[in-house]
Amino acid sequence: MIGDLIPYLAPTVVLLLILASAIKILPEYERGVVFFLGRFQGVKGPGLIIVIPGIQQIVRVDLRVITLDVPSQDVISRDNVTVRVNAVLYFRVVDPERAIIRVEDFNSATSQLAQTTLRSVLGKHDLDEMLSERDKLNSDIQEIIDAQTEEWGIKVANVEIKHVDLNESMIRAIARQAEAERERRAKVIHAEGELQASKKLVEAADVMSTNSGSMQLRYLQTLADMSNTNSSTIVFPLPMELITTFLKDNKPASPDKSDPDKPDTGA
Repeated sequence: MIGDLIPYLAPTVVLLLILASAIKILPEYERGVVFFLGRFQGVKGPGLIIVIPGIQQIVRVDLRVITLDVPSQDVISRDNVTVRVNAVLYFRVVDPERAIIRVEDFNSATSQLAQTTLRSVLGKHDLDEMLSERDKLNSDIQEIIDAQTEEWGIKVANVEIKHVDLNESMIRAIARQAEAERERRAKVIHAEGELQASKKLVEAADVMSTNSGSMQLRYLQTLADMSNTNSSTIVFPLPMELITTFLKDNKPASPDKSDPDKPDTGA
């Protein structure tokens, strides 16, 4: 009985192997680009797909977002400063047909394009712009890469500059520049404060000159301020009218030359 099945064993195994190689199961995030005798036939998936071995060929394409780490690049800025910059690129395949047919390896091609674009875009900006305007630079790089990879069926979702590395001498120079800038701002703020205070003093002097009672109020305020400090000075407030009268009473009288009773001391 078993001997009668031996002639059919080899064809059965071959048939099972052909069926196993013909059945393809693609998950939801994958698509299959099918070629029939070398010619593009269509994009299939997800789910169960039957491929005729030897006649049809299938290439799997992942539609999920791919995170691509752009290696560090030496960039010379517009103000002749050498820096090392690296970035991260997020992209996904939106057209599997073009991603397979129009470019040999879309991952490698996108990586090389991102490196060259990163150097060319950052080389057009100063170091201060690289450090302070990263959002604008990220947007510019993303637009350039997305426009060029659109032909490959790839959509660039985002580009982020991760690090801008400087040498030690440039870091010290930036620190000195920042310190000088802070000192300049402090001096400007101090000068503006002095200017505003002088204007207020002029206005206060004008008010006091028009009202005699304001000087007395200022005098009392000064005494109150002096009493709040830890000082041993004793102040006796006296009315200005009393002091003026006292000075007038003790002023020596000038000699009257018309007095006949006064002896003449002249020669």
